[in-house]
Amino acid sequence: MTAALAGRMAAEAAGWLASLDPAQRAEAAFGFPDEAERTTWYYTPTQRRGLPLAEMGPTQQRLAHRLVASGLSEGGYATAATIMGLENVLDAREGWRRGYDGRAVPHRGRDPQLYFVSVFGDPGDGPWGWRVGGHHVALNYTLAADGRVSASPLFLGANPARTRLVGPGVLRPLAAEEDLGRELLAALAPDQRAKAVVSAVAPGDITQRNRPRVEAGPPDGLPGSGMLPQQRALLEGLVRQYLDRLPDELAAAEAARAAGGAGGTGAAGAALHFAWAGGAEPGQPHYYRVQGPRLLIEYDNVQNGVNHVHSVWRDPEGDFGQSTAGE
Repeated sequence: MTAALAGRMAAEAAGWLASLDPAQRAEAAFGFPDEAERTTWYYTPTQRRGLPLAEMGPTQQRLAHRLVASGLSEGGYATAATIMGLENVLDAREGWRRGYDGRAVPHRGRDPQLYFVSVFGDPGDGPWGWRVGGHHVALNYTLAADGRVSASPLFLGANPARTRLVGPGVLRPLAAEEDLGRELLAALAPDQRAKAVVSAVAPGDITQRNRPRVEAGPPDGLPGSGMLPQQRALLEGLVRQYLDRLPDELAAAEAARAAGGAGGTGAAGAALHFAWAGGAEPGQPHYYRVQGPRLLIEYDNVQNGVNHVHSVWRDPEGDFGQSTAGE
């Protein structure tokens, strides 16, 4: 189902690599699987390995963005590109003085060109992978020789999560991630909400942080099996908000995987748990997660006066293409 997508990714990765000079390629290219490096990821403004956009020429940057876009839906790419551009807004809010942790060469601490691109292995020739990482964007893809694609962890954040535009407009790159979670919470009856709300205080960040493997315990909160059909439809919509960051064929494959191969989120919704922590009203610190055997979603908006979102979708059994039984 995803073989054509894998071919497109391979073509874009190979085209970008071909544009690099030897020194750039030495920064950008790694062997496969190189598990230690490939499973290292950050969503903080942290120096990392790979070739940053800041060290590419304009044509190379365009080719790098083509690779990014190949791994996302149109809306997913627009969201990621907007988040990268928010670095300028954040730089202004912080008085243009923040540094970039671990970066020695002259740099801006908040820089839409400090996104690092890496390729693992030979694109299209056996298993290989690629990643793009920087502040609030972490994309990780592993491609099997048979064309299967793993796209997790996939992290998107936003700081500021909400910023004024001229006139009445407001820019909220991750608006639906917040609003759909709150809509589901509001749709629950009091006894259901008592199960879903696991803490009156939201954690300060997503609980799994940037671990290479998910270490979550048994799911808590309200199971989908305890929801009415219309509530489960809201849960389905929330899950699809995260999966629809991906190209259509990959989003469909991940939805089926989350459903345990059942072919629809009706079954998936029954197996998933929805948990909420913190306040229920806009402007109050809040956190939620959706957890099942093959899916973990975390969302947190606590920092910077509840104007700093972290959100991630992971496959607890399949991050970074980790092999699993039955696939």
